Amino acid sequence: MCTVCGCGEGEVRVEGVDKARGQKHDHGHGHGHGHGHHHHDHQHVHDDGHQHHHHGDDGTLDYGAGEAGAAVPGMSRGRMIQLEHDILAKNNSYAAENRNFFANHGILALNLVSSPGSGKTALLVKTIELLGDRLKSYVVEGDQQTSADAERIRATGAPAIQINTGKGCHLDGHMVGHAVEHLAPEDGSVVFIENVGNLVCPAAFDLGEAHKVAILSVTEGEDKPLKYPDMFAASDLVLVNKTDLLPYLDFDIEAAIANARKINPAIKVLQVSAKSGEGMDAWIAWLAAARAMALAGHPLGTAAE
Repeated sequence: MCTVCGCGEGEVRVEGVDKARGQKHDHGHGHGHGHGHHHHDHQHVHDDGHQHHHHGDDGTLDYGAGEAGAAVPGMSRGRMIQLEHDILAKNNSYAAENRNFFANHGILALNLVSSPGSGKTALLVKTIELLGDRLKSYVVEGDQQTSADAERIRATGAPAIQINTGKGCHLDGHMVGHAVEHLAPEDGSVVFIENVGNLVCPAAFDLGEAHKVAILSVTEGEDKPLKYPDMFAASDLVLVNKTDLLPYLDFDIEAAIANARKINPAIKVLQVSAKSGEGMDAWIAWLAAARAMALAGHPLGTAAE
C-alpha cells in the first residue's frame, strides 16, 4: 500500500491484460513493473511518535509546512523525501521512454487532469467528434474501476484502452507506456490521456506528455487553483468547462482565471462547453498548434501542414 494515500499494492488492470503489481511485463516498451508510488511529503516524527506541524495565527494546523511538505504517521521527514525521490526517479525513466516514443512518431500526447465530475469525458467525446478525420485520436482512460468511460470514447469510433488503478489515485509512466503499446497509435496522431479524477497526485507524475491540460468546471469553486497549486503550476492550459451553466451558478469566472494565473502566470485559459459548443473552436485551434509542434522536425510535418 502507498505510504500516504493507499495506492500501490492493489492490482492495476490494463483492459485486456490482467497484470498484478509486482510482476514484470514481457513487452517491447521496456518497462519493468513493480515500482512503488509516492507523491506526498511528510514532517519529522518526534521520538514520541508525534509529527511536527505549524500552528498558524488563524488556528490552522499546517502539516504541509517544512521541507517535505506533508505528514505521514510513523515516518521521518528524511525517509519520506528519499522515498519520493526514488519513486519519482523511477517513474521519470518510464516517462522519458514514452516521450521518446511520441517524439519519434510525431504524436501529440496530452495529460488531461481534473477533479472527479469536471466533465473530462464529455469534453473529450465532443473534441473527438469535432476533430473527425482531421486528426486521428487515441485515448488512454484512467479510473479506479469500470470501463464505462472507455466505452463512451469507443462509441465515437476512436480507439480507447482502459486502465483501472484499483486503489491507485493516478496514472504513472509505466501504465501509460503499456497502454500505448496496445493502442499502437499512428504516426502524427494525438493520444489523449484521461487521468484519474484527482487534483493532487497526478501533478507529480510525468507520463511523457507534451502538456498537462487541467479541466476546471464552473460547478467547482473558483478558488480551486489556490487550494491545489501544484496541479495548476504543472499545467500549460486550463479549460474552464461547463460554461453553459454560468447563468445558473454563483461562479466568478474572472476570479477563477486570476487565481490560476497567480499560481502560473504563463498558463493559458480557454472557456469551453461540450454541450453548447462555446469555445470549442479555440480548443481545436490550440490542439492544431500543439500538434504542429509535435510534428516539428518529423517527416510527416511538411505533409501535415
